[in-house]
Amino acid sequence: MHWLTILWLCCYTFVVVGLSAFGVHRWFMVGLFWKNLKNPPQPKGRFEKLPLITVQLPIYNERLVVSRLVKAVSELDYPRELLEIQILDDSTDETKQICEAEAAQLKARGFDVTLLHRVDRTGYKAGALENGMAQAKGDFIFILDADFVPTPGVLHEMVHYFTDEKIGMIQTRWGHLNRDYSLLTKAQALFLDGHLVVEQVARSRSGRFFNFNGTAGIWRKQTILDAGGWQHDTLTEDLDLSYRAQMKGWKFIFLKDVISPAELPVDINGFKSQQFRWTKGSIQTCRKILGPVWLSDIPLLLKIEATIHLGANYAYFLVFLMLFLVFPGAGKEFTMGGYRTWCFDFPILLLTTGSVGAFYLSSQIAAYPKTGWRNIIYLPVLLALGIGMSISNGKGVIEAMLGQESAFIRTPKYGIEKKGQLWKPAAGRSTKKGLLGLEILLALYFTGVVIFTILNNYWSSLPFLLIFMLGFWGIVAGSFPQLFRNRQPDEPDGPAAV
Repeated sequence: MHWLTILWLCCYTFVVVGLSAFGVHRWFMVGLFWKNLKNPPQPKGRFEKLPLITVQLPIYNERLVVSRLVKAVSELDYPRELLEIQILDDSTDETKQICEAEAAQLKARGFDVTLLHRVDRTGYKAGALENGMAQAKGDFIFILDADFVPTPGVLHEMVHYFTDEKIGMIQTRWGHLNRDYSLLTKAQALFLDGHLVVEQVARSRSGRFFNFNGTAGIWRKQTILDAGGWQHDTLTEDLDLSYRAQMKGWKFIFLKDVISPAELPVDINGFKSQQFRWTKGSIQTCRKILGPVWLSDIPLLLKIEATIHLGANYAYFLVFLMLFLVFPGAGKEFTMGGYRTWCFDFPILLLTTGSVGAFYLSSQIAAYPKTGWRNIIYLPVLLALGIGMSISNGKGVIEAMLGQESAFIRTPKYGIEKKGQLWKPAAGRSTKKGLLGLEILLALYFTGVVIFTILNNYWSSLPFLLIFMLGFWGIVAGSFPQLFRNRQPDEPDGPAAV
């Protein structure tokens, strides 16, 4: 066996074993989910006198959706005298004037509303939330990002769980206002449902660590203070605070059947920007929190599961490496007389792709009992998207591993709720041409690999290589129009403000 084949085999084995380990954990999550699905949380009691709630609305250059958000908040079915609204506006465009007008209208209608506009965006979203909390009147804080449209009764469905003084946070499940807008939004909805149904239910109902999703949840203010407050040394301040609070002994609850509708990104670059931030931020949080987790007195099994949870996005780094290892002719000497497929490839397929299928199918069946199983047809699109974004997300993992800081780039929001609705220019990050150039090269490369596969009769590899090829071409096709779209400037590149 040639030394290059040996080197390829070692690298390939490392990657597939790593991905298989994450697949085993995903199977574990699926089992834990079904075991606990029929064991929903129940409030300990009900408040005789409802508490004061502060609603925080962190806003940054979101002129197309801020009025929709404020209108929905004004329609919350909660006593007006027990509701404080904070508009935490860091905007640098006409959103500032829209927020001022919306705040004035709310005051005229008798709402207790405060507009806090910052010129210095220190800490980005975490900084805005911390700034608002210092002035918040309520003992409970309901956080809503600009793309959310809360249902009128959502506060009543959550608040009574806080009759248990050990409860520190209640998280609702995100709904999807524009699920059917495009193939992209349908795949995103499937992706988010996997996390927001299977993972959150499995972890929350089995007593494991799980995280606030950054929006559409209520915090007990004392929990935030006890955990050390909002910190902005990572891009996922929600995950960071969640772990610090749970290590302090606070309990969290996830309400699968309480839905908070939100807008999905309708452009591929907005989705990439969001996923880059989440991926990089989770690895930053892993580096920050993993040591304290292992030094804490929580049970060993919880420490192990928390480690996998915090490190889950290292899988993107493995996928990034896989891009350079999947050439079908590589390692052709490693055939084991034809037994390689059954002894090596098939078990890995079952652990990885099989677990992904079970994971997302479970989420759809549980979330949409009558029709959800049909949504699994978008799984190949989701897999292709994951492959196509492996360059961007892999870059995020590497940057986090190296301790490289970056700005908090918010996801552009367009106010799109239905199919056929036209876009309007929205502030957001434009395509980075260097990254797009690499994605084009990989699209061309995998096109060549697919042709090579067909010509050399490597038929077993073809389905997976087609996903690689289509994934990169899909990212390229979605990104290219953004180079020419009229967009407003967003915050500059650079290290996160501290």
